[in-house]
Amino acid sequence: MRVGQFSGKNAIVFGGTSGINLGIAKMLAEKGAHTFLVSRSSEKVESAVAEIVAAGGKASGCPADVRDYDQVEAAVAKAVELGEIDIVISGAAGNFLAPAAEMSSNAFRTVIDIDLVGTFHTARATFAHMRKPGSSFIAITAPQAVKPMGGQAHVCAAKAGINMLIKCLAFEWGPQGVRVNGISPGPIVDTEGMRRLAPTPEINAALTAALPLRRYGRADEIASAACYLAGEEGAYVTGTILDVDGGTALGSGGLA
Repeated sequence: MRVGQFSGKNAIVFGGTSGINLGIAKMLAEKGAHTFLVSRSSEKVESAVAEIVAAGGKASGCPADVRDYDQVEAAVAKAVELGEIDIVISGAAGNFLAPAAEMSSNAFRTVIDIDLVGTFHTARATFAHMRKPGSSFIAITAPQAVKPMGGQAHVCAAKAGINMLIKCLAFEWGPQGVRVNGISPGPIVDTEGMRRLAPTPEINAALTAALPLRRYGRADEIASAACYLAGEEGAYVTGTILDVDGGTALGSGGLA
């Protein structure tokens, strides 16, 4: 770990109070960034901020629902009191298992609104405040963007949209020096998403056996990828979806 890699930098992390996104926020703070956390729950924001500060990092935050553009814009206005934004992590997401034929229109729309529309809102609201050139916008997507999965039509549609949005934003914002990329995590231990998708030991075992690397990933492995994309090492990378998924998107290949 390069201590101080992001010293003097400001990062805003949407969905940054739990799971993968909290892991990214912690690592950015460990490497010197002031992290501003945004999540729907004010209690979760306070708890996550306190955790980062207790570990010696710089953090603050406020509640906002990424589905509501006005709330996102208000949160960004508070974040930029610290200065221009160097790093944006857009990671708010929703998921549940539901066959398409049994899913309500509202349920489908909810995931589209949180994941896809929410990603657009975070990008749109932060763009004017990003340090140009030199800032980095990273959206969290998923293997469902490219790999059809049963019970995941809503997520597959939302994540596929995010992947193309990343590429469009990279194309439009590149001339101003703003890099836009995505990270596609596989199953990650101790996350709410996997508790929903794999609620039993039997399902966990089956999913693990189907992974080429035969294990779940860790939040710090996703955080390391985010630091690469946001840092100097990734300075010539834009419009890319970085798979950090243990080979999830490849499938099992039919071999034992």
